Order: sequence, then C-alpha cells, then structure tokens
Amino acid sequence: MPRHARLDAAGVLHHVIIRGIEKKPIFSNNSDRKDFLERLSILIPETKTSCYAWSLMSNHVHMLLRTGDVPLSTFMARLLTGYATAFNRRHKRSGHLFQNRYRSIICQEDPYLKELVRYIHLNPLRAGIVLDFESLCLYPWSGHAVLLDNRKCEWQNAGAILSLFGANSSKARAFYLEFVRSGSTRGRRPELVGGGLVRSLGGWEEAKNLIRDGPMKGDERILGDTSFVMGILARAEQKMTRRYEMKQSGLDIVAVEKKICDLYDMSREDLYTRGRHKKLVEARSVFCFWAVQELETSLIELAIRFAISEPAIGYAVRRGRDIVRKKGLKLY
Repeated sequence: MPRHARLDAAGVLHHVIIRGIEKKPIFSNNSDRKDFLERLSILIPETKTSCYAWSLMSNHVHMLLRTGDVPLSTFMARLLTGYATAFNRRHKRSGHLFQNRYRSIICQEDPYLKELVRYIHLNPLRAGIVLDFESLCLYPWSGHAVLLDNRKCEWQNAGAILSLFGANSSKARAFYLEFVRSGSTRGRRPELVGGGLVRSLGGWEEAKNLIRDGPMKGDERILGDTSFVMGILARAEQKMTRRYEMKQSGLDIVAVEKKICDLYDMSREDLYTRGRHKKLVEARSVFCFWAVQELETSLIELAIRFAISEPAIGYAVRRGRDIVRKKGLKLY
C-alpha cells in the first residue's frame, strides 16, 4: 500500500515517534542520550519549535512538538541525520540507524494535549525501564522530571503544560503529578498513536463528549474529531494545489533567483557574493524564505548553495519572512 505524504503546517501539534531500524537500539549509553538532547537544545530554539513532552527509550523516541516557521521535515532531517552520523562514528558502525520514515501524527489540542503529555511521559514505566512511579519522577531521560522540577531542561516548554493545571506553579505540579499517576495503570493507549485510528470511540470521557452524530472522517496521520480532520486535510489539499500550480507555471529555484534579481536589481552573481550590506542581506533572506516556504527547499541545500552554515540559513529564512510580511512582497 502506498504511503501517504506527511502533513505539516506552522503552529500544528505533532506527536513524533522515531524508531530504530529493525527495532534495534538507537541509544547504547548515556553519552548517546546526551548527544541527542544537545542537538534538540540547539534545534528547538533555532527553529522556534516548541517541545511539550519527550521520552527516550532504548530503541525509540516519543516527542510532542509544535512546529514554528521551519517545517517539521526540515527539523527532523537535521536532528536525525546529525545524530545518526555521530552515533555511527562513535560506535564504529555504518548503515541506517532509524527506520526510513519517522512517524508524525497531527493532533487536536483539545482534548488530546494533556493526554498525549501523560502518555509520552509514562512510556518508561510501561516499558519497565523504571521500576515504579516514584522512579519515573526522577528518570533523567524524559520530560516528566522536568515538569516536576527534578531536572533542568531549558528547551522544553514546561510552562505551557503546567499552565494547564493551574496558575500557581507548585499547585500546578501537584495536579500534574496526580494526573499522570492516575493514568499509570491504564496500559497501552493505541488510540493515541494511530495504527489506522484517528480518534478514540471508547477513550477518555472528554473525547466521548466530542463525538457527534453523522459520518466521521478518518486519516491515520491525524488525531482529532471530524471537523479537525477535515480542516487539516483541506489545508493540505490547498497546499498541494498551490504546489501543482507553481510547478505548472515553471516556478523553480531558478525562477525564484530571477524574481529576486529583478526585485533587487542585481545579477545572479551578486546574489551569491559574500557581503553584509543591507540590500544583499535582504535579497538573500527573501530568497531563502521563498525557497523554503514555497518550494520546500531544505536548509542543507541552501547552506551548500550559499556556502554558509545551516543555522545561518535558518536565521535568513526568519528574517526573510519578516521582510516579506512587512513589505507585502509576492513571489507570483
């Protein structure tokens, strides 16, 4: 059966699952785990991605992310490629480390956000990695300990989750702790990880209350009620239609170069000239933004094209977005 294209949009909540190839371990020791987290500590602020929950297991990872302006595919490519390369070098191995495709499920916030945080943070207990619930609260390789203030993690958006449990931080932590504890005996939650299911027909009470009469729309890439699923699919269809129209009109990276050169009255050679004067920086920034936003060009490809680092391209994309919005620039 052909695989569906991944869905993505700025500001969308994603439950991301990364698995080792053939269910093999992707972490051999704590140095590997630290390396993975250090990469997140760089990528998350750079891409303005929010991380609400995470858990490192032996052969897979769960993360709950809200994308920023950088597409999830770009974020994940940088994370997984860099980590796999370093892992292979450290352990003197070669070949693939991860399954070909990480799994990404777009999630409706209400009522799934709190449930997903609990599900992800209970993973080490369900898998027997920790002996009991008290040990889970000190487990250093998940965001649960961060929410309880037992571990520091600057890039995890703990405040957003705790605010769901109260305005007072100490009371919020107590309510959060009890919420997670109450789910610790509920076992696996297949309705939260897809497998052909996009919503739970016999799940928690809040979800039951959202069930409406009439036909339901389903898609294994989306976790939400009918209207949410339909909305996401409509946005995806609009995006695909836009891409098709661009392709039919001959819009490619060369066409974007020409548009930029005409807009800023410069040659192609000028665009790729090293320099920091205002006009050149602005032209390159708008070019990078349009290349990523409209053509889904990877940051790596642009970094090679301009012979600069990926983080620098990331900054250029964000700067270009602001320029386009401020000046009302149109690619076509």
